[in-house]
Amino acid sequence: MSGGEEPEVRYTSTVFYVRFPDGSKAFLRYRVENGKMLLIETYTPPQHRGKGVARAMMRKAVEVARERGLKVVPICSYSVYYFLKHPEERDVLAEEYRGMSDDELKRYYEERLRAEREGRKG
Repeated sequence: MSGGEEPEVRYTSTVFYVRFPDGSKAFLRYRVENGKMLLIETYTPPQHRGKGVARAMMRKAVEVARERGLKVVPICSYSVYYFLKHPEERDVLAEEYRGMSDDELKRYYEERLRAEREGRKG
């Protein structure tokens, strides 16, 4: 992954992931239920952060959600952050998130970040 090229994002029924030459892996864990894709946890190994890997996984998640007619529920802080930075993608969000203002989304992001730091998921 050099010169700004997108990493290859693969996925299974529960995770989007990028495997690196050093053997490490970035992932975005998700679950599908009741027509919704819940984005649960995002992780990028420290040595690969800041290179657009999490963004690439989110793009793939949004693409797959659209293809399958799923609405997205951002649970992990990075997924909320992504939609803050990419308002043009918010149409894929589940209704209760799609209607949020930027300020409401920012507050939700801060709540999710705080919960993750305290060790609570979902």
